[in-house]
Amino acid sequence: MSLTKPRFPGLRLFSPRSSLSVQLMWVGIVITLIFVLAAIFAPVWQSWGWLQDPLESLANPIHQPPSGEHWFGTSRQGYDVFSRTVFGSRVALQVVVLATALSVLVGVPLGMISGYLGGRLDRILLFFMDAIYTLPGLLLSVTLAFVVGRGVINAAIALSIAYVPQYYRVVRNHTVSVKTELFIEAAQAMGASTDRILFRYLFLNVVQSVPVLFTLNAADAALTLGSLGFLGLGLPDQTPEWGFDLRQALDALPTGIWWTALFPGMALTMLVVGLSLVGEGLNEFINPLLRRENWRS
Repeated sequence: MSLTKPRFPGLRLFSPRSSLSVQLMWVGIVITLIFVLAAIFAPVWQSWGWLQDPLESLANPIHQPPSGEHWFGTSRQGYDVFSRTVFGSRVALQVVVLATALSVLVGVPLGMISGYLGGRLDRILLFFMDAIYTLPGLLLSVTLAFVVGRGVINAAIALSIAYVPQYYRVVRNHTVSVKTELFIEAAQAMGASTDRILFRYLFLNVVQSVPVLFTLNAADAALTLGSLGFLGLGLPDQTPEWGFDLRQALDALPTGIWWTALFPGMALTMLVVGLSLVGEGLNEFINPLLRRENWRS
């Protein structure tokens, strides 16, 4: 019997024989990277004169269609739509990354502590997290936006609270399963502290699904932020934010001014699609049940 060299499944991520969802993941990465680069370099491009000030209302032209001077046209308020669309990616990614990062920083430790310690603390946390989880995410975000007020940080907090239960539930369930493994019992027998067991032995074994949740929640957060902006919540008025620009464009559509709604709407849609494709591809790569089938040689 001959022995064959084991092959690491992760290398299939770069293989031409990768599954369709993994190949689409690369499309999502490219789309997301375009928005990331736009968010990072928007102020630089403005300083070079490539972009108009997104808060500067042009005296002329007002609500002009796309042209060589204004690629995406101008709005009825006199704003350059291309500039506001590019700067909108900066605002969107700031809120989205901050919101998802906050939810990870809160949900993951709570899930590990709750699942490992169990008892009354676990029951109390599970009750509150289930109560939050049953509420519709958009309704909860709208309610919290009224409470915390407008602003990038406030919008991120309003969005993050809706995602904390998802990380909590996933990590807690993994922790409950892993804490009965022999290596955890061996660490306990050797007198390892709770902190050491949680963050040295448990952490890497219970966070496999977190990157998938992060990208999918980021897509949902971008869409929810756009919804808050459309409703007049989340960020201050006149901020270059896609949802707010869509709300401003709503009255202009009946008069034939279609470009003020088309381009912010397309940008929001593409960012959500890009992040969703990344999340679905990561899920297939990380999930052992899916990987067993799709990485088979």
